[in-house]
Amino acid sequence: MPVEMTEPLDFEDLRRRLGEEARAELAPLLEGLQDQDVAALAAGLAPEEGVRLIRALAPERAPDVFSYLPLEQQRGLLEILNDDERTRILARVSFDDVAALLDGLPESETAALLALLPGDRRRLVRQLLSYPRESAGRRMTPGFLAVRPGWTLGQALDHLRSEYEQSETVNVVFVTDDAGHLLGTVRLRDLLVGSPRRRVDSLLQEEVISTRVDTDQEEAAWLIRHYDLEVLPVVDARDVLVGILTVDDVMDVVTEETTEDFLRMGSVGPIAPGLKDAALGLLYRKRVGWLIILVFVNLISGAVISLFERSIEAVVALVFFLPLVIATGGNAGSQASTLLVRSLATGEVQSRDWLRLLGKELLVSGALGLTLGGTVWLAAVWLAGPQVGLAVAVAMVLVVVLGSLVGLLLPLVLTRLRLDPATASAPLVTSISDVGGILLYFAVATAILALGG
Repeated sequence: MPVEMTEPLDFEDLRRRLGEEARAELAPLLEGLQDQDVAALAAGLAPEEGVRLIRALAPERAPDVFSYLPLEQQRGLLEILNDDERTRILARVSFDDVAALLDGLPESETAALLALLPGDRRRLVRQLLSYPRESAGRRMTPGFLAVRPGWTLGQALDHLRSEYEQSETVNVVFVTDDAGHLLGTVRLRDLLVGSPRRRVDSLLQEEVISTRVDTDQEEAAWLIRHYDLEVLPVVDARDVLVGILTVDDVMDVVTEETTEDFLRMGSVGPIAPGLKDAALGLLYRKRVGWLIILVFVNLISGAVISLFERSIEAVVALVFFLPLVIATGGNAGSQASTLLVRSLATGEVQSRDWLRLLGKELLVSGALGLTLGGTVWLAAVWLAGPQVGLAVAVAMVLVVVLGSLVGLLLPLVLTRLRLDPATASAPLVTSISDVGGILLYFAVATAILALGG
């Protein structure tokens, strides 16, 4: 029964109680919280404090709370827990979570932890680790329920009752032959209400969406989302059912892939174990490379400006409007790039749609350029006269269109080259747009000022 608490347990209260000798009083307080809430509360604890928390929990509950902790915190706890505690936890955590925990550890540590697992469980975890990173096979769990087509419904139900604890879900029951080949599915409801003497193959639904173990995890997540599946079966090269992907697996994949895209668009790239726990050297290495590249790109901007020294000397007011025009073009490019990269990631658009997207972007960016050009024209005329006003307005239209096209086309080109379109980051799009925008701005201004005498 949940414990009545006058005040909710917060992080500082948790740390204080973990530091006291009478930690037994903590267990009843934690009973009033869900496992996920306990893990969220403990996410900032030091390893020694985390071990005290695990030991304060009921033995049957500790593995469940452990499974919701951040990956790096789990590894820190395993270094301190004794072998009996580690065995008890690893024996209860799901297969895919154990595989994620071991992935990336030194070979000696992986072998030591695997040795704590029972033989069958050790074999299945090794199998998961053998699949490519970021594949459906690495993400799946080998815990599923399968029945034979020749069984009666009574036999099938007896099997489900005896094996349900081995499966992550019982909502979908798979039908396989004696060799494990996936034949189809049966609904649990049909098994429950059908005659016990009826054969399973009379209820077989042969049309089933599945994926291969080497399929990219993002594509597998798209299948679940697109077909509104509760469970996605995963088969090997021989069509043998080897595991399943569930909705919670997909949520993890979507979160990771979205975070990765945002980091790449910021010219940073994936950071493990995360910003809070990342070493200073790692953060420096992740950021310095692109910044150096962009410095050299921007040096080109300075060289372009030097080509128009005479125009600048003749009309110094041109320099006043330069940051405004260039920044607007870069912002327009970042908008176009962000919209397209996200649409490519969700499957809303494909690279083959480039011509239609190009026509639409030309119209939209042209309208945006005219609007912004008209807005800045009034200020430019008032500050520097009609000739400069016209030059700034025309340049604004062209620069916005240029930036938008760069933001649109760069991700499409990278996609066709089988590169990550998120690499077309906002800084890269902005820098390319800046160079082109400076060239356009001064070329237009020089031409109009020359025509005006």
